[in-house]
Amino acid sequence: MVVGTHRNAQILISKSALYHNISNEKKRLKNNEYLFMVVKANGYGHGAVAVAHEAKKAGADGFCVAILDEALQLRDAGFDEPILVLGITDVEHASLMAERKISATVSSIDWLRAADEQLAQKDLPKLNVHIGLDTGMGRIGFQDKDSLKEAVDFLNQSDNFNFEGIFTHFSTADTHNVKYFDLQVERFNDLISVIDTLPKYVHVSNSATSLWHSEFNCNMIRFGVAGYGLNPSGGELDLPYELKPALSLTTEVVYCKKIDAGRSVGYGATYTSKEPEWIATVPVGYADGIVRALQGFSLLVNGKFCPIVGRVCMDQLMIKLDEPVNPGTKVTIVGQDGKEKITLQDIASYCDTIHYEVACLLTDRLPRIVVE
Repeated sequence: MVVGTHRNAQILISKSALYHNISNEKKRLKNNEYLFMVVKANGYGHGAVAVAHEAKKAGADGFCVAILDEALQLRDAGFDEPILVLGITDVEHASLMAERKISATVSSIDWLRAADEQLAQKDLPKLNVHIGLDTGMGRIGFQDKDSLKEAVDFLNQSDNFNFEGIFTHFSTADTHNVKYFDLQVERFNDLISVIDTLPKYVHVSNSATSLWHSEFNCNMIRFGVAGYGLNPSGGELDLPYELKPALSLTTEVVYCKKIDAGRSVGYGATYTSKEPEWIATVPVGYADGIVRALQGFSLLVNGKFCPIVGRVCMDQLMIKLDEPVNPGTKVTIVGQDGKEKITLQDIASYCDTIHYEVACLLTDRLPRIVVE
């Protein structure tokens, strides 16, 4: 997708907010604990490379991504820190991962056998492997001790692997009810009991676990959404320290007009004015990640909330104003304007979703600009 550099619509990423969030969490860790910043999905929509640079300055020891291409992007950008691909990568890329020193998540003995056969034919560094355990997320990972023991023994007997890590993922760490969380902890401890010597990295903590269950950090955390200044629970749980949102999204009015009573606005004529109104057109739409469900949601213009009227179009949307404004007037979609602000959580709540999704849906057509 083309980046819109000739349109006044941009995502601003605050370096100081990223540094604040990541460095504060790093300070909470014990001396022997590692912080890997999660920069998958283009850094949760914030821009992976830019976020990784700031995370490194704030003390991050490594990075986590979802797919191999995201890891390669970081390597190509000059990062030599450990990088873990959290998803399952096709075994045909095992040699590439070894060559680029990218750690693989493994959830089956069959993957290991196929990779071992491939790696044995090449003169490459050992492939770093993290074993995934399914303790209740139901996504990927070994579920029983026998298959886990078989995989670990295979790793340790092969000359082509380095058993670098083992991990699981908690599915309810961001809620008040800890019953299922405790069950997953119990299952994790039971599974790893079959391993004689644990690897360098033992990790169970996502952002929610590191914030509210830090006693279970093991020796590494995968710091994700909290690093971007967002409460993993969406506000259900109080934060142990202040998080500063790193992302703001602004654009401008490109056209302003007065319409008579009885005039309709937008596709489907779903909005009709009951009296004469000032309507402004804003040059962003669902192709930028401003979803159609935001019809009726209010944006900020000159510190005042102005509702979106009519359906959000692919590339434009319309808002109702109290008074006319000039083209070029700033419109805040996420961020502060005067005494008022709009958060990603506000948008998520309006759309009955989570702020993770809102941030990740912001498309590449919106340029990411790093600011202080």
